Amino acid sequence: MLPLLLVTVVAVQHRSVLAEGFGQLRDAQWPWLVVAACATCLTWVAAALTRQGAVVEALPKRRLLATQFAAGAANHLLPSGLGASAVNLRFLTVCGLPLARSSAALALYLLAETVGRLSLLAALLVVFPDALRLGSLLPDGAVGPLLLAVAAVPLVAAGVLACVPRLRAAVCSFLRTALGEARSVHTRPARAFALWGGSLAFPALQAAGLAAVGQAMGLPVPPAHMAVAYLAATVAVALVPTPGGIGSVEAALVVALVAAGGPAAVATAVVLAYRIITVWVPLVPGALTLGALVRLKVI
Repeated sequence: MLPLLLVTVVAVQHRSVLAEGFGQLRDAQWPWLVVAACATCLTWVAAALTRQGAVVEALPKRRLLATQFAAGAANHLLPSGLGASAVNLRFLTVCGLPLARSSAALALYLLAETVGRLSLLAALLVVFPDALRLGSLLPDGAVGPLLLAVAAVPLVAAGVLACVPRLRAAVCSFLRTALGEARSVHTRPARAFALWGGSLAFPALQAAGLAAVGQAMGLPVPPAHMAVAYLAATVAVALVPTPGGIGSVEAALVVALVAAGGPAAVATAVVLAYRIITVWVPLVPGALTLGALVRLKVI
């Protein structure tokens, strides 16, 4: 709740910018918004493709796709993607996979999605090194502490594992299962292609949706730079524990688009329209689909 409270405080302080952003939604070009909606729908297909690539067994295609749509709604109930993970874990176990293998497949999916997002961001930054002007966003001397904090996380985790034998044994057992599952998946070219192709397509489609909304709102930022801004913002807020990224994603996207050269009011309007298309419009249908899948015992 604390991140949501902080975002609310910031929103109240900048309510004039938000009001101007809402006002600019009236001038949006609807064909580009339709493109953004289509890109959003394709993200569920990409997620389903990646989920299938994480397991050797063939999963029921229609139920898998419906589960990804429903997982989006569940994701807004729990922080940091736990809702979608819980839905997909339940789906895999109902499909007959043991809990250990289902958990390993879930971990493989999360790893592939993270690698795909970071790889796409790195590739775009190499091609467009001036896409983000981060100098004005980071205070002097902030880079060192940030890198130190990131490096401290694995060290703390290693220390905890060294001090708790039971936890170490459980983690080692899980890693053996996960590595075995990953080896099995990569012995099948179709599964490997689905895993890594879907993991690259998913963030690419999300970034394309934001770029389409930017075109609809007349944001004076090149589409490729908007894609870089989106990927950088989503990577930055990955560890912020807000349900569905509500509040944190909006704030990070506005900051990233401004860093890419967009006016604050137009960037706010773009983010508002993008989140309406990707979060709020599918929320009720996704919740209804989730309830139907539970009643049908698909999950």
